[in-house]
Amino acid sequence: MELTTTVGKVIECRAAVAWAVGEPLTIETVQVAVPLTGEVRIKIVASGVCHTDLFFQRGGDGPDVFPCILGHEGAGIVESVGPNVTSVEPGDHVIPVYTAQCYNCEFCKSTETNICNINGTFQLAGLMNDGTTRFTCRGQSIKHNMGCSTFSEYTVVYETNVCKINPGAPLEKIGLIGCGIGTGYGAVVNTAKVRAGSTVGIWGLAGVGLAVVMGAKKAGAARIIGIDINPSKENIGKKFGITDFINPDDYKIPIEEVIMDMTTGGLDYAFECCGISSCMKAAMNACKEGLSVLTIVGVADLTAEVSYNPIQLIYGRTIKGTYFGGWKSRDQIPKLVDAYLAKELMVDEFISHTMPIENINEAVELIEKGECLRSMVTF
Repeated sequence: MELTTTVGKVIECRAAVAWAVGEPLTIETVQVAVPLTGEVRIKIVASGVCHTDLFFQRGGDGPDVFPCILGHEGAGIVESVGPNVTSVEPGDHVIPVYTAQCYNCEFCKSTETNICNINGTFQLAGLMNDGTTRFTCRGQSIKHNMGCSTFSEYTVVYETNVCKINPGAPLEKIGLIGCGIGTGYGAVVNTAKVRAGSTVGIWGLAGVGLAVVMGAKKAGAARIIGIDINPSKENIGKKFGITDFINPDDYKIPIEEVIMDMTTGGLDYAFECCGISSCMKAAMNACKEGLSVLTIVGVADLTAEVSYNPIQLIYGRTIKGTYFGGWKSRDQIPKLVDAYLAKELMVDEFISHTMPIENINEAVELIEKGECLRSMVTF
């Protein structure tokens, strides 16, 4: 990458633009503006396609976020930086993340949460802090998404959302740590804190669910039960560490009853990775009395509600939610990359398809149909 030919200039590049709710993405030539104060412009090498991208594409956050550029599992190289950026410089290898870490807010100073409140309002609106965007296409402003927009060959993000990583990590793969792998793995080790010897149940064996499986195995769980209506997930799940597989379609009784029959009183830990309210309720019903923990990982429709009988909580069950697996992004994601390089964390195994950005809608279709773990789109 010839930095001197682009620094300080508007860049024209390819991007997959979501113009309206439910419409296929279209490959466009977009203009990417120069980064302003506290901003970083990144050349994206590759990006994963995540179920959360589908959530936004389907209008899960409303029509006001369109037109926009989706994508939040990317990795790339810093092309240029705006004023006052000190933690990264041109040429650095980085992962942009949707979870900021500013170091200064009350949340960043707390050891109890990884949520950061800087830039949050504008990020949800798809804008930068000055109320504008850095993307233009056909003379129209294009909004950002999740503070990342990695379905663009170049993107502009805040320094607070950039993790500098080991340059030895393969950029065409490592972006998955920035969402799916990081979220699932962290849900186990940071949020639920799974104990060795425990029994774990995981609803949904897509990318995030399999990262939960990986984390449960790492934590020393004695029994890891995968629950999915796709029968092909049984063999896939075993590669990551499940000991048992249940397809709810194979039973005429509720899945929680099946689990109660095959365990001693239920699960010690349950993880809901589907984003489906009925699965969240079933997972709670499958938890044993005493010390059990249900962790909600999947992103549900914003109108979804789940009801539980309070007596379930009084008898010692706990419900938790996890946001990006509880990781302090800028401090801890680079350490996960190092763990991958040390062969202590699976990443390659999550990638089932790799294709150019021009095939983005094929990648979306594959994940919609459950025919892939993760597709990587490359530039």
